[in-house]
Amino acid sequence: MYGRDFFVELCTLPKVVVHDIIIIGGGLAGLTAAVDLSQQGYDVVLFEVNTYPHHKVCGEYVSNEVRPYLERLGIDLLAKGAVAITDFEISTLSGYKAATKLPLGGMGMSRYAFDHLLYKKAIGQGVLCNFSKVTSVTYQNDRFNVKTNNESLYAKVVIGAYGKRSALDKALRRDFSFEKQGWLAVKGHFSHPSFPQNLVALHNFEGGYGGLSRTESGAVNFCYLTTYESFKRYNDIAKFNRIVVAENKFLKQFLNESQPVFDSPLTIAQISFQKKKPIVDHILMCGDTAGLIHPLCGNGMAMAIHSAKLASTVIGEYFRNATYDRSQMEQDYLSVWNRTFKQRLWYGRKLQHVLLQKKYLEVGIKTVGNSKSLLRFIINKTHGKTIV
Repeated sequence: MYGRDFFVELCTLPKVVVHDIIIIGGGLAGLTAAVDLSQQGYDVVLFEVNTYPHHKVCGEYVSNEVRPYLERLGIDLLAKGAVAITDFEISTLSGYKAATKLPLGGMGMSRYAFDHLLYKKAIGQGVLCNFSKVTSVTYQNDRFNVKTNNESLYAKVVIGAYGKRSALDKALRRDFSFEKQGWLAVKGHFSHPSFPQNLVALHNFEGGYGGLSRTESGAVNFCYLTTYESFKRYNDIAKFNRIVVAENKFLKQFLNESQPVFDSPLTIAQISFQKKKPIVDHILMCGDTAGLIHPLCGNGMAMAIHSAKLASTVIGEYFRNATYDRSQMEQDYLSVWNRTFKQRLWYGRKLQHVLLQKKYLEVGIKTVGNSKSLLRFIINKTHGKTIV
């Protein structure tokens, strides 16, 4: 039999706090989900490794398809200095260029400013931001245990929004994380006096392609993706830019006429474009964690934000509706995620294949360049409809 002292000690033990939602990763997807779910009245904890503000490797162009949704959440990017973008152009290595108006248009804003804006919105709504690295997530007895190196928290729902690649992927036994990947991304901000305010440009070079667009600071963001096979012959960004990137006359002109703002460019390696599962061990994955959007699609930021909305919608229903169980929530999220993004990702993979094949690229760009409607059709296939 247990004595009185045992029950006194049992009653004085601290109770385990189970949060409604833990979000792992404080990029666009994670922060947007935090803002949305906290507005719905839920207890949200967000984990992010780096304090805000900070720069990230990103194209920094966001399609207007998510603008009404962001405004519903109380986030007006144009009012915060984002640049309105209306025009698109694409060029080949030989110097041929095709241009058109963007069907929906978009906005240019650095991740430095955008993420910080979302972060301030989230903490203003009571989201608890924890600046530490999550080392493991386990699911048992209908709740999650999320651990860092120095603490352990519990939650009813977990969202994974930690980006393109993380050590956590290996802990979750995700197949792609155990394989070497052949892609490298490089980003820098540049001061350029005459780059058009309203333009997003995509220029191709041997083994890769890069995007240019203005940000809220006035700087032009130049972010490119290249194969590691192409880069490793030089193994130096300045040399690679001078010899390979500048083979495209438009990029050569840009680099010659601009001055770097950053002391050194940002890079990210081991980028995987393999298919990923949107749900892993009951964790709802968002943004690049669920499926990496090819940069040439030009709207990875919008897709990350849209995925946060999809997750927030089913999670809200799960908490509000007692008959809507976890299995139904996961089934609905998987279904709507595939319906929303699967075809767009497929088009992105096909377009990337074309852009990296010289024999297809020249003919393809010239074909779409002679038909504005065809070019806009391709853009529409990699963009979504407006969401609220």
